[in-house]
Amino acid sequence: MRSILNSRYLYGRLNEFGLSMVNWPGWELKIPRAISLLAAALLFWAAISVPMELPLQALFSTIVFLSALYLRRYTGTLISLIMVMFSVSATSRYIYWRINYTIDTENPLDLFFALVLVLAEVYAWLVLILGYLQTAWPLKRKPVMMPADTSTWPTIDLFIPTYNEDLSVVKPTVMAAMGIDWPPEKLNIVILDDGRRPEFAEFAANIGVQCFTRDDNRYAKAGNINAALSRTNGEYVAIFDCDHMPTRSFLQYTMGWFLIDPKLSMVQTPHHFLSPDPFERNLQTFRHVPNEGELFYGLIQDGNDLWNATFFCGSCAILRRSCLDEIGGIAVETVTEDAHTALKMQRLGYNTAYLSLPQAAGLATESLSAHVGQRIRWARGMAQIFRIDNPLFGKGLSFGQRLCYSNAMLHFFYGLPRMVFLLAPIAYLFFEVHIIKASALSIAAYSLPHLMHANLTNSRIQGEHRHSFWAEVYEATLAWYIFRPTLVALIDPKAGTFNVTAKGGLVQEEHFDWSISKPYLVMLVLNVVGFMIGIGRAIWWNTYELDTVILNMLWTIYNLVILGATLAVATESKQVRRTHRVRALLNATLRLPNGHSIVCQTEDFSMGGMSLKVPDGFSMQKDEELMVSLYGTNGECLFPSKVIFAKKNVLSVQFLDLSLQQQKDLISCTVGRADVWLNWSDNRDIDHPLNGLREIAFHSLQGFVRFGDGLRQYWGKKS
Repeated sequence: MRSILNSRYLYGRLNEFGLSMVNWPGWELKIPRAISLLAAALLFWAAISVPMELPLQALFSTIVFLSALYLRRYTGTLISLIMVMFSVSATSRYIYWRINYTIDTENPLDLFFALVLVLAEVYAWLVLILGYLQTAWPLKRKPVMMPADTSTWPTIDLFIPTYNEDLSVVKPTVMAAMGIDWPPEKLNIVILDDGRRPEFAEFAANIGVQCFTRDDNRYAKAGNINAALSRTNGEYVAIFDCDHMPTRSFLQYTMGWFLIDPKLSMVQTPHHFLSPDPFERNLQTFRHVPNEGELFYGLIQDGNDLWNATFFCGSCAILRRSCLDEIGGIAVETVTEDAHTALKMQRLGYNTAYLSLPQAAGLATESLSAHVGQRIRWARGMAQIFRIDNPLFGKGLSFGQRLCYSNAMLHFFYGLPRMVFLLAPIAYLFFEVHIIKASALSIAAYSLPHLMHANLTNSRIQGEHRHSFWAEVYEATLAWYIFRPTLVALIDPKAGTFNVTAKGGLVQEEHFDWSISKPYLVMLVLNVVGFMIGIGRAIWWNTYELDTVILNMLWTIYNLVILGATLAVATESKQVRRTHRVRALLNATLRLPNGHSIVCQTEDFSMGGMSLKVPDGFSMQKDEELMVSLYGTNGECLFPSKVIFAKKNVLSVQFLDLSLQQQKDLISCTVGRADVWLNWSDNRDIDHPLNGLREIAFHSLQGFVRFGDGLRQYWGKKS
C-alpha cells in the first residue's frame, strides 16, 4: 500500500509541473527505461570527464553557474532538481579531475597527504549526493482526521522515562500529558522512574498517574521502556522524554494515519526546543538562526518520509505495540536504540511516517560539554548500527531506505574529514607538501564551481532550516569528539556505555571552557603558525610559486574564521533560570485587588512567571499582588501572582504558590496549546549564502575577543 501511495504521490507532484510525458505508458516497459537511463548516464559521464583547456573550463563553469543563479529566482521542486543536477555535475567533475590529474605519485610524502585530502573530499562528495536524495523532495505529509465516534479510538500507553532528572523537570511533562485531548479511559500515563525515587511515586499518586520502577537499570532507556511494555497492554505506545511537554492535540494529530494504514508502525514528530542550545545561547542566535537539529527535524525527516525511511528519535512519537512486540521491543544492541528500533521494523516491511508540525517542546542541553556528550552517544550508536546491522545489507529494505540510513550513518563519520579540511593547508605551509598538483588557477577553475553550486543549491533547499556555512561551525566544534567514538565503535561495537543527557542544569558564571576547547585551540595555533610561515614563503622562500602560497594562506584564513566561531561557542554564557521564558502572544486579563480588570497580552511566559504588554498609563508597584487570567480549553484560569518588575507598557509577574490543579491549568493555557509552536520561526530570515558567511565572520571575531578575555582571566587567577 505504501509503495502505491508513494507512486501516485510522485506522479501527482510531477504532473503539477505539466510533465505529461510522465504518464506515457512506455515508461513501464523495460527497454525504454533502460535506454533512457543509459543515455542519461553517458551524458553525465561526458559532463564530468571531458577534458577542457583552462579558459574553456572557466567559461563552461561560468555559464552553468549563471544559469543556476537565474533559475533560483523561480519556485518549484523541478527547479530545485535542476539545480541539484548542476551541483552534482560540478562536484563530480571536480572529484574526477582531482583523482585523475592532481595527485603526485612521485614523492611519497606528497602522495600520502594528497590521498588523505582526496579521500576526505570523496567522503564529502558522497554525503552531498546522498543528502540531495534525502532532501530535494520532502513528502510534507498532512495529518488525517480521527473518526467522530470516540468509542472507536484505540487505547494508548504514554510512557515518560526518567533516570536522574529533577522532579521539577518531569512534572510539567506529566501535567501536559494529562491535558492531551483523548478519552481518559483510553489513555494510560506512566512515569518510568529508573532512579527509583520515592518523591516520584508520591507525585504520581497525588496527580493520578502510574509510576513504574524496576530492580536494575539494564539497557538504560531501552530496558526501562521494555520493562513497562511487559506491564501494560495498550494498542499503541506514545513515548516522551521527561522534559518534552506534549500539546493537547498530539494524539489526534498523529493517530489518524494508523487507522488508514494497517502496516504503519510509527509516527514521529519533531523534537522542538523551547530553550536555546549551547550554540544559540553562547552566540546569542536563539530564534534568529536555525539551530543544529532543525535541519534534521525540519527537512531531512520529511525527505526520509518520501522513501518510507523515517527515523524513530526516542521521543515525541507513537508506535504500534504489535509491531514492537514482533521485533522484541525497543532495540537494545546499540546506544541509539531509537533509530535501530525503526530500522528493525522497516526490515520487516512495516511503514513509518513523519508529521513535521511540532507537537511537543523540551529543553535543549545547557552546556557545550553536555551537548558534546549527547552527540558522542549518537555518533557511537550510529557507528554501532553501521557495524552490526548495516542497512546497506540484509533483507527487507528498499533502495531508498538503504540510502537514507546510509547517509545518516556516514554523517557521523565527519570528524576525520572535517579535521583534514581544517589542517590541510598547513601541510604545504609547514613542509612544502603539494597536496594538489596543479596551479592555483586550475584549482580555482574546478573547485569554485563545486563549492559555489553546493552552497547555492543547499541554500535553496535548506534555507529555512540551515544557514550557509553554519554546518562547518557545528562540525568543527564536534569533529575531534565525534572522531574517536566512531572509530572505536567500528573496531569494537560493544565498547562504551550509555550516558544520559543532562537537562535542567544551570551555568552559574560566564566562563571560557578550557577543557572542551583544547582541540580547537590546537588547530587554531597550527593555522596561525602556518599563516605566519606563509608570509615568509610569500616574501622570501617560495616566490616562484606565489599563487600556491596565497591559495593556502586564503584557505588558512577561512579555517581561522571557522575556528574563531568555535571559540565563541566554547565561551559559556550564564544560565541561571530554572524555568525558561518563551516568547508568545497570548490573550490575558489582569484581575486587580480593587476589582478592576485590565485586558492585555503576554510577551513571554515560563512555568514561574510571565511578562505582559499593558495599556498606556497602567502601572503597579513591585511586590503588589494580583490575579492573572489566561484562557484555555477549560475557559478562564486564574493564577495568583506578584509584580517583580514594571516599566512603560510592560509588567513582569512571578506566580505565587500554585496548587497542582493551577499548575495543570497553567500548562494547558501555555505549552499545552495546540497552536503554541506554530509561529516559532515567523520572524526569521531565510538563508542567503553571503549573509551566512557574514554571520560566521562576526561570531568568529567575537570568539577571538572572548578568548582574549578568557586568557586574561586565566592568567589573572594564576597570578
